[in-house]
Amino acid sequence: MNCAGIISDAFERIHETVHAAVEGLPSEDLNARLDKDANSIAWLVWHLTRVQDDHIADAAGTEQLWFGDWAPRFGLPLEEASTGYGHTSAQVASVRVTSADLLLGYFDAVHERTTGFVRDLDGHALDRVVDDAWSPPVTLGVRLVSVISDDLQHAGQAAFVRGVLQRR
Repeated sequence: MNCAGIISDAFERIHETVHAAVEGLPSEDLNARLDKDANSIAWLVWHLTRVQDDHIADAAGTEQLWFGDWAPRFGLPLEEASTGYGHTSAQVASVRVTSADLLLGYFDAVHERTTGFVRDLDGHALDRVVDDAWSPPVTLGVRLVSVISDDLQHAGQAAFVRGVLQRR
């Protein structure tokens, strides 16, 4: 397996985990918080999707899908460029979705664009610097590993919340 295959497989695992955490849940469960400061499934999946959308669009030199018709469809009371990073408890609470279809629609669109981007990458492409604001500068390979790690953690958290809610 080449590096593109490994990266694609990692994003497919995120896809499977997100769908398992979200599919079939009513909006009440998607928006539920286990305590007053906990992250909801809606926030976790929205956030991991926003980060993936932001980082992959930047690396690919394209516009984020969020800035098309997704931000208006969600209608969140946040700055349009918000990805969830550094959100307060009140901001987390403001990320509410009306359906699993809306949440998965955005996620699936970002996933499709991401897998299209990584499908043909080679080792040389992974060495390209995509962010020189850090020391050392961040390469595409490091950025992709960061997105995969963050997304898998949040997808796992969403699966955990679903499990807790289903045991209630």
